[in-house]
Amino acid sequence: MTSNDVAGQGKAGFDHVYNRDDPRDYYQVLKPLSYEIPQHAHAVFAALLDARNSEPSGTTSVLDVCCSYGVNAALMRSELTLDDLYDRYGDAKLAGLSTQELADADRTFYSDRRRPDAPRMLGLDTADRAIDYACNVGLLDAGWAENLETSPPSPALAEAVSDVDLITITGGVGYVGERTFDQLLGVCQEDRTPWVAAFVLRMYPYDHIAEGLTQHGLVTEQLPDTTFPQRRFASDEEQSAALQGVRARGTDTHGKEEDGWYHCDLFLSRPEADVVNQPLPELIPIP
Repeated sequence: MTSNDVAGQGKAGFDHVYNRDDPRDYYQVLKPLSYEIPQHAHAVFAALLDARNSEPSGTTSVLDVCCSYGVNAALMRSELTLDDLYDRYGDAKLAGLSTQELADADRTFYSDRRRPDAPRMLGLDTADRAIDYACNVGLLDAGWAENLETSPPSPALAEAVSDVDLITITGGVGYVGERTFDQLLGVCQEDRTPWVAAFVLRMYPYDHIAEGLTQHGLVTEQLPDTTFPQRRFASDEEQSAALQGVRARGTDTHGKEEDGWYHCDLFLSRPEADVVNQPLPELIPIP
């Protein structure tokens, strides 16, 4: 069974907010569930980009897989926190704006808060309207609504990601699997192999993806003795399904899923020389 085969089993469905014309409903639905993995991931990704950017004047390039409305991009490119985004999209003053009016306001909002060292951000998702919005307001430099589990990357996507430094994903494993990563690494330049950083819900295995990445010269490490809370469970049924899934993998749920939260493991895949030079626990801040 691949990761994609078990996607969404027992999880609450949020399809109604993942691909709207703008992200207001997305943030308003996820805020009560304390969805916070992008904030944890931001600190990790910043450390990885710092390690990858060997030339101070160089610009690093990131491909965010399952990027939705560009929440990871917003944190990586702007002087903002996730709470800032929740406050913005829950602001009653923005509730009456049309999507175009909101996009016009957001374009200025993000531009005014852009980091001077902002990375080049690319996005991949099947949610075309979410991708369009993130590109329209300047969170993504480019984005593609493509499903690499079923089709090869378009020529435009293949060309754009051929020289990325970092591929990220924060919860999409289970919906995308080894085929997506194989196809992405397959179009990358041989002399510029990206690192792959994945936050993975503990109910989903990562071994098939890690095994596939070895075919592209990458060694996968898991951050030991550390997990990252993703969000609260939306229902008792969702918690029960997660507990069953995590325990089926022989993993202790005490203090994590038992306490009402999804938790993620962190995996980082790099060339062996990079792993030897600086093991993962030395590379990133521990929460």
